[in-house]
Amino acid sequence: MLKTVAVPRLMIGGLSSGSGKTTVMVALCRALTRRGLRVAVFKAGPDYLDPTYHARAARSESHNLDAWMMGKESVLSTFALAAEGADIALIEGVMGLFDGIGPDSEEGSSAQIAKWLNSPVLLVVDASGMARTIAALVLGCATFDPDVSIAGVLCNRIGSQGHLDLLRSSVGIAPVLGGLPRDSEISFPQRHLGLHRADETSITEERLELWADRFEQWCDVDLLLKIATDARALKLPDAEVSQKLAAVAPGGCRIGYAKDEAFHFYYEDNLERLRLAGAELIPFSPIHDRSLPDVDGLYLGGGYPEVHAEALAANQAMFGAIRQFAAEGGPVYGECGGLMYLCSAIRTEGGSYPMAGLLRGEAVMRDRLQALGYVEVTTTRPSVLGPAGQTYRGHQFRYSELLMPSEDTDRAFLIRYRRSGKAEEEGYLGGQNVLASYVHGHWASNPAIAAHFVTACRNHATSRSQASTTGRLEPSDLNES
Repeated sequence: MLKTVAVPRLMIGGLSSGSGKTTVMVALCRALTRRGLRVAVFKAGPDYLDPTYHARAARSESHNLDAWMMGKESVLSTFALAAEGADIALIEGVMGLFDGIGPDSEEGSSAQIAKWLNSPVLLVVDASGMARTIAALVLGCATFDPDVSIAGVLCNRIGSQGHLDLLRSSVGIAPVLGGLPRDSEISFPQRHLGLHRADETSITEERLELWADRFEQWCDVDLLLKIATDARALKLPDAEVSQKLAAVAPGGCRIGYAKDEAFHFYYEDNLERLRLAGAELIPFSPIHDRSLPDVDGLYLGGGYPEVHAEALAANQAMFGAIRQFAAEGGPVYGECGGLMYLCSAIRTEGGSYPMAGLLRGEAVMRDRLQALGYVEVTTTRPSVLGPAGQTYRGHQFRYSELLMPSEDTDRAFLIRYRRSGKAEEEGYLGGQNVLASYVHGHWASNPAIAAHFVTACRNHATSRSQASTTGRLEPSDLNES
């Protein structure tokens, strides 16, 4: 059921990656938040890191809106749920405004998301070394697709107030709302494989406040709010109905998910679908905790286990707890970094570090990308994610490869790369109840995946309860789904 709503909203788009979208998004989020506004934050595309900055700046979780992985209906439903009750919604774009999965299609682009959401676009332009040419660039974007509304321009990396005045006088088709100067104090710290995750070490509260100060000083926040408020009415799924529809399975289980310096890549939508299916999510740290919380399933997401391999390897107590949990039939699912942790070892330039050993094989770090891009998964065998014959979509970004001792390792997936069309077997099984993959799956493409995992965890909870009542556990009690 759709209803017409007037959610103030704005897409932060750019001419390319590196134009300054995230800087603008974070600075604006904090400027609005400290005005007392509740800001709902979103990231177009599959990226995990930018949303951690959104969450810090807006003090609320950021949701990915990925057109290819999720589809229009799920994008609208996720937006409706997360934006409910917010004073304004901000969506950070991906790559250049019109860049998508191919050269001749808008599919997967920020522009497509902006059109689905009837969202005006604030175009961020890296204006360093630029003058009148900005007019041509903005005109091109504004007329390339008349259904995309370029409502304002923000000039990044300007040299001075005089430079901004020159740029403002050059652009006639959309208002220039201001600019941000070249300044190392408002640049992002770089790290292993890209940006730092936005924790208290990489980005302090003082730094966030500084970014907001600069934004207020150089940009017209009031005009920006007016543009967002004047966005056209939008038909969205009713949030309450969407929430009820998402709860496709009864609950009654607790799922532990790895959350620390090594593991922090999760699509918030996936976590929310587990909750809506009835699971209680309990964070734990494979680095710091010596034991598992009292849970019925384990979810180990992506991150940087290779950076923390020595610390992970030193926590033998956690390895023992996870091995015991799996030996008792507990459902275990790992993706990318989680897969690496579940292997026998992680090999880096610094050496080889033993890991949990639930999967055969060693995860070896390479000096160049091993996989990047969208994939579609088809399940070929039953697993903790449900029966064979299901499909869902996801994304890969990795510098490691899995070296297996032989090719006869059980696999539960057939994955097909969207760009090349190449297909390969994947989804590594460590018995009936352990599954790991390099694919970061987005379960909006098939909500039943989350429901099946909750079902597997709930069945294990029932088995544990029966075992505690009878005093012994029958094999038939394990892994029912």
